[in-house]
Amino acid sequence: MKSERYSMSFSTGSLFHRESVALAALFLELGDWNTVRDKVLSGNLLQSRTLNTLKRVCREIISRLKTLVPSEIELLVHGSTQEQGYLLWIAVCRRYKFVADFAVEVIRERFITLKMDLHYEDFDSFFNKKSEWHSELDEIQPATRNKLRQVLFKMLREADLMTADNAIHAAMLSSRILEAIPPGSHQDILVFPAFESDLRGVQ
Repeated sequence: MKSERYSMSFSTGSLFHRESVALAALFLELGDWNTVRDKVLSGNLLQSRTLNTLKRVCREIISRLKTLVPSEIELLVHGSTQEQGYLLWIAVCRRYKFVADFAVEVIRERFITLKMDLHYEDFDSFFNKKSEWHSELDEIQPATRNKLRQVLFKMLREADLMTADNAIHAAMLSSRILEAIPPGSHQDILVFPAFESDLRGVQ
């Protein structure tokens, strides 16, 4: 059985916290992602230096936000900074299966076995293991691979899931996040470093 091809285009920027919240708020106001995109591009709402950068960043953010359901978008706009970071991490994991697999198979696994450190070598080992089943990973140049690794670790820090000195930080998922995630989406919770006992009530 052929493995689903990984999309590896997450090297653009990072978590885009502030920008994502702004675009989500615009979506609540306008109700259509194409209209949001047109308004962002016409007014350079992301304050990008070039049109190409603006288009690329806008496209990336919207592709992630489209993975969120209305209740999650609502909480992203009105929630706490921590809740926003967690929701953006969920969006990244839904958009990029490689990131989701790394979150579950490496970060969460290390956390629940009380190995609280995370290093570039863990990414490299995971990448090499997955390349046995995903030939598209073999096509990635070393410089791009290093960039992907750097961006992924940056997103983890921005989502408050890893400290500055590479220690895994336990996720403190609020009841509002657990309620916003659709029923039956238990796999989304697994992308967080947390113990099952802390996630009671999640279906």
